[in-house]
Amino acid sequence: MIPKAKSSRFDFAKWPSVIILTTVGIAGNQYYSVLPILYRVLALLTITILAVFIGMQTAKGKSFAVLVKEASTEIRKVVWPTRQETTQTTLIVVTVVLVMALLLWGLDYLLYWLLS
Repeated sequence: MIPKAKSSRFDFAKWPSVIILTTVGIAGNQYYSVLPILYRVLALLTITILAVFIGMQTAKGKSFAVLVKEASTEIRKVVWPTRQETTQTTLIVVTVVLVMALLLWGLDYLLYWLLS
């Protein structure tokens, strides 16, 4: 369970600043489209890093960081199938799909023959 982060009294001002930074980044990228792409990418990266930094200072941002950390811990616990297991499972699924397709085709043909 994600612990409840304590909200700051300035959280209400941080989210609009994140939205404004994002809007400025998008509008600035469009407005300065004549500049080389390298400069625009660097500017967007800088604005994005700043917006993420401000967003992570809020209670929701801190909760999100905890969620990401716990999710990565859980992903490390997953036992992934081997190549052989994946191949065998795929072959079983393909075989079952083909058998079911043949059965349904046969049933459809039989019903068509009986009704005609």
